[in-house]
Formats: sequence, C-alpha cells, structure tokens
Amino acid sequence: MLTARGECAYRVCHQGAENHDIAKKKSDRGAVMTAQNPADQSQPAGVAQPPSFSALVRIDVSARSHPGYHRDHNEDHYLISRLGRTLQTIDTSLHTGDVPERAEEVNYLMIVADGIGGHAAGEIASRMAISALVSLALEVPDWIMRVDESHAREIERRSRTRVQEVGAMLVARAESDPALVGMGTTLTAVRSLGRDLMITHVGDSRAYLFRAGALHHLTRDHTYAQLLVDVGQLAPGDVASSPHRHLLTNALGGSITDVHVDTDRVRLEDGDRVLLCSDGLTDLVDDETITRILGGTTQSSEACERLVQQALDRGGRDNVTVIVAAYRLPDEAAQKIPVETHGDTDTPAGR
Repeated sequence: MLTARGECAYRVCHQGAENHDIAKKKSDRGAVMTAQNPADQSQPAGVAQPPSFSALVRIDVSARSHPGYHRDHNEDHYLISRLGRTLQTIDTSLHTGDVPERAEEVNYLMIVADGIGGHAAGEIASRMAISALVSLALEVPDWIMRVDESHAREIERRSRTRVQEVGAMLVARAESDPALVGMGTTLTAVRSLGRDLMITHVGDSRAYLFRAGALHHLTRDHTYAQLLVDVGQLAPGDVASSPHRHLLTNALGGSITDVHVDTDRVRLEDGDRVLLCSDGLTDLVDDETITRILGGTTQSSEACERLVQQALDRGGRDNVTVIVAAYRLPDEAAQKIPVETHGDTDTPAGR
C-alpha cells in the first residue's frame, strides 16, 4: 500500500436514480374530477419519461498521486467530479405517470494536470488550471447533459474556449508575479455523458481506453519528439529514449500564448476502462505493462495503486498521478463498437 505524501484515493459507485416515496395530495376539486371521470386515470395527459441512460451508468473510479522519489513536492493535481441535473416531484395534482417522480442526468468529469516551472510555480499552475476551469464551467447557464451531433460540436467548442481562457489566466498571473514566470501545466480531461466520452487535451499527460484486453491511446503527446515522429524524422519506438520527449510544443501558460486544444469524442462500451495519467507513469511504465495491470485487476483502486507502484519500483523519477474509471452500461443499451486505427494511435470509432 502507498503511504507517501501526496497519495489520494476516491471511489464512486453510482447505482443510478434511487426510488423516493413522495407524499402526494389531491385538492377537493381534483378528487371530484377523478371520481366523475375515472377514464382519466388510464389516459394521462402526458407521458412520463423513462429513466435516463446516463443515470443508469455505473462507474467505479479511483485516483492515486505520489510525488516520486526525486521531487520534494508534487506538481501534479487531479479532479474527479459528478455533474447532475435532477427533477424530483414533491407534490402534484396530476395523475400517476403524467410526470416522473424523479428524473436525473448524470455526467462524470476527470482531469489530470502536470505543472511545469520549477519551485512552487508548477504546483500553482496545475492547481490554478483545474480550479479556473471548474469556475468557468459553473458560470455556463446551460449545461449540456446529453449528446447528439450538434451538442457534441458545441461541447468541443466550449471546451476549447474555456481551456484557452485558462491558459491566458496563467500567463497573466505569471506576468504579475516574477516568482511565477514561466509557470505552466498540461491538462487532460474526459467527461462522460452516458455512453459518450468527450476528451480535451493539452500537453503530454495522457488518456487511454482499455477495451477487451487491448489498450488504445486517446490522446497524442504535444512534444517535440512526437512532432519528429509525425514528420517521419523519428521512429515511434525511439520516443521513449529521445532527449526531446519532455520538450512540450503546447501547454497552458509558460511561454505559449497561442494554445492548441485537442478535442475528441468516443463511444463507450460496457466494460470499458479509462485511464488518465501524468508522464510520471508513462516515462517509466510501457503500454504492455499498463495493459497487463489493467487486465489483471477488477477494482479501479487496485489498478491505480499497482500502476503508481510500478512507476515507483522503476525509479520514481517524477511525480506520478493516475485516474482509472471502469464503466458498466445498462445491458439493453450496451452495443459492440468497433475500434478503428488512426495512424499510430488506436482510437475507438465515435467521431
């Protein structure tokens, strides 16, 4: 078990909307109308909506963060949040079935941010980035809780805009405080809305999908080494040993004022597991080992602990943070979704 400073764990097992007994009253007039028109009970004016798909999704999510053996503080930060929209009928004169007693939409948000800048600046940047992003989201008056094609595009647009705003905030903060000059952070976030997973990414923290025993990259590193791979000047297998693997070409804050934000959408399948992590994991633990650990564990908390411990056992050179989320989708809605290969990165079809 990990006991070093910086360890954190969080687990959610969401069992969907609960049944609530709600006391109902009928006015004298309503009671008379019901007695005079018994057929009204079998012919409601409206049709209550069935439970939403997102409220029936079960998620087992956990996280671990460790400063490693060569750093005196942890510049990584993470967040796991549950987002919801709920209607609960307290009292009504309507007939049973006209409106639902309870209706709920449930989303989950997971973020990993890895700060850069030295001293306390990196820690401040990663913490500020997550905090500012949540604050901006809370200011949006119309949260989108379900996804279709038009809403998916709008979620992606909002994500890019908000993350770029956060980048500008970090630059402004560094300009106002000489001690924070050059501070910046990566940011990799996923939001699940039912069976849809929306991905937002800047930097070299990563998101993976583990499906049917195979590990798929959901993000592409924004590093100079990856840029060399993209233009054919470096073999993919040589990235791990490249001196340019930590040279970021895109980040929030730092000296970068024009932030490029990657967004994507994939469709979740029953049994999928999602992994978010900082490069403190991926620098030391290869995909084969990550696959073996995810395939050999059933609980997200155990998977997180084993992944972090593997990085520590291999030297623990950097802060290491992981989030693992396992999804159970309702049986009647779970569908097999093919996995397509895009270049050197495998990504489940869903665009």
